[in-house]
Amino acid sequence: MSPSCYNIFMKQDVITMNQKQLHRYEVILRTIDGSLTIEDAAASLNLSTRQIKRIKKEVISDGPAALIHKNSLRTPSNAISDDIVQKIISLKNSDMFLSCNFAHFNEILEEVYDISISYSTLYSILKSNGIDSPKTRRRFKPHRRRARKPQAGLLLQVDATPFAWFKGNRKKYALHGAIDDATGQITALFLTKSECLLGYFEMFKRTFLNFGIPVSVYADRHTIFQSPNSAKAAVDSNVNCNDTTLGRALKELGIELIPARSPQAKGRIERLWNTLQSRLPVEFELNGINDITSANQFLETYIYKFNSQFAIEPKISDSLFCPVDNSINLDYILCVKDQRKVDAGGVFSFKGRTFKLPNNEYTKNIYAGTTVDVLSSPSFGVMAQYKGIVLEVLPFIPPKRKKSPPKSQSVRKSTAHAVALDHPYKFGVAFPTPLIETRDEIVDMLEDIFLSAY
Repeated sequence: MSPSCYNIFMKQDVITMNQKQLHRYEVILRTIDGSLTIEDAAASLNLSTRQIKRIKKEVISDGPAALIHKNSLRTPSNAISDDIVQKIISLKNSDMFLSCNFAHFNEILEEVYDISISYSTLYSILKSNGIDSPKTRRRFKPHRRRARKPQAGLLLQVDATPFAWFKGNRKKYALHGAIDDATGQITALFLTKSECLLGYFEMFKRTFLNFGIPVSVYADRHTIFQSPNSAKAAVDSNVNCNDTTLGRALKELGIELIPARSPQAKGRIERLWNTLQSRLPVEFELNGINDITSANQFLETYIYKFNSQFAIEPKISDSLFCPVDNSINLDYILCVKDQRKVDAGGVFSFKGRTFKLPNNEYTKNIYAGTTVDVLSSPSFGVMAQYKGIVLEVLPFIPPKRKKSPPKSQSVRKSTAHAVALDHPYKFGVAFPTPLIETRDEIVDMLEDIFLSAY
């Protein structure tokens, strides 16, 4: 009969021969009955004549079973047990890892559950059980990719992205970040309610302290980075264009700000957001993080784990990150700076509130009408700066003016006199009023300055 299909019984198990084995068996049978020579069989099966003779001898002795590999019924020594496979499938189908891509899930299995398998094995297990990766591949779009900078610290790409980072919370928060163009290292990440000045200041502060000051920064044309009049000022010299608060801070540190004309121009950080939006929600849930404060503490160390996996070596090993000089206080640079004039008592107004300079040997030379820089930041509140010296200020509550008497009544003559040197006015407290409410108002003022998107 023609051997179209054979079920071979080996050790009481049945193995069905595949088409290749059936074809080989048919050729060997023809050599046995003499209808085909050894040489023709070797050419047909692409084997040597010595192999044909050996196979022919084994088929005569053992029949079709001679063509079945002897390990067909053996369980491989490195095979994964059914219990492990079921645990992997159960974990992947859980709410925590349902949106986790295969590569990230493979890392979590090893780090958290001590299950070490290759990516290809995991892929086979999940796909054979009808589980697809949530990270779909987009259609390839051919474009010319800009070459990386040769040295670390030569260029940082910075941006912020809104996203629902906490599972079970659909509210979007803005993640501010920076990535080194040469190495792909994340230098800092910081989360806030929205894209704002505080987010960028904190992100840059972490970058400067942990990596150093870069040569240049590549950012979009958000008004946090540059004035809306910058484009007009580039073509018309009559248009006045001042630095933004962040632009001024970068200039003080000697960092060049390069504006990008499209999201594709800063593609490295755009691709970073795509990766983090897939990974961070899973990492947050795995570590029980569901608020901004805990997230920022976690991100401070998470970037080093990320960099160890994804960062690359630059073409030139010498880094251009410049360490922060010990004489520089970053808080006094990464802040909002305004100018105000003080009166004869060293008092000035700022954002609808009143403050007073301290009385000391330095401030006695600051006369009425002198212009001082007013520094404001969530790190230290409100301070004044004059000729490079930073001074602490006191919240000042001005005395209420007396109501004018009715016109019908006679107006008494003024009894104005010089203010005594020990009068409370000189020390920033006109009346013994508690300052708790004033401090709360200052906090609200700082939130309006730093947490609003420009």
